[in-house]
Amino acid sequence: MRNRWFSCTLALASVFAIVSIGQMPASGQSAWSPSRLPDGQPDVQGFWRQQGANVPSYDIENGTDPVHAKILGWQDRPPSSIVVDPPDGRVPYQPWARAKREALSTAHTNPSWEELDPQAKCYPDGIPRINYQGEMQIIQPPGFVVFLYSFTHEYRIVPMDGRPHVGTGIRYWMGDNRGHWEGNTLVIDVTNNNDKFWFDVVGDFHSPALHMVERFNFVAADRVDYEVTVEDPNVYTRLWKMALNIERNKEPGYYLLEEACYEGNSRNVPLLVRQGEEQKAKQ
Repeated sequence: MRNRWFSCTLALASVFAIVSIGQMPASGQSAWSPSRLPDGQPDVQGFWRQQGANVPSYDIENGTDPVHAKILGWQDRPPSSIVVDPPDGRVPYQPWARAKREALSTAHTNPSWEELDPQAKCYPDGIPRINYQGEMQIIQPPGFVVFLYSFTHEYRIVPMDGRPHVGTGIRYWMGDNRGHWEGNTLVIDVTNNNDKFWFDVVGDFHSPALHMVERFNFVAADRVDYEVTVEDPNVYTRLWKMALNIERNKEPGYYLLEEACYEGNSRNVPLLVRQGEEQKAKQ
């Protein structure tokens, strides 16, 4: 669906503010002692990737929804949701929202344009999906943490100086990010999201009221325990959490590849949409 080209360097605006970042270890945090950068941050720079198969990007509930499991013939496959709270591995949708999600899931192999995964339209993945969709690079200019992503060539710049979020009338594909350190755990508060991206292919969605808190717990030099708490009172009945492991990519000479994408560049996308429209016309 997407064409990959040679890597290109992302030019970032100069960031020179040096800030004081609290480094007191939080209770229960990793005892790993990373080296420190001049601004006091733990040095976690490098290339990182999700451990294991890239299943979450397809379905974060991954077989725990019986309706979707039946559609895909997954009834006999052990579920492996990355939703860790609630314990049943299912997103706690309000009844109307669960019905919408199941409708999107049912239609996702033969969708209308409105039912098509936004990623297939070359839109940004948003957070947290971008974290379990391919490789990422972390760099740390003074007072910032910067994420560069291979998939959709996205990036986000996280200020660490305690500045407030932007106004509520501003909405972003990647949200408005504000970070701080709790020991070796990078905590990022993500607000000001739009409602145009999904968490996966099968239609797990949210509203503009989405608020997330990410925790990147660097438990060792080459491992991160990632957790994100999701809140949206317009769509869900309660807070819920996803978790997964991320590992350092130590492949010699590795670098991020640029991924170029434009709407309609895959013959499969218009085919799926056309099939979906034809199927609905027969019903």
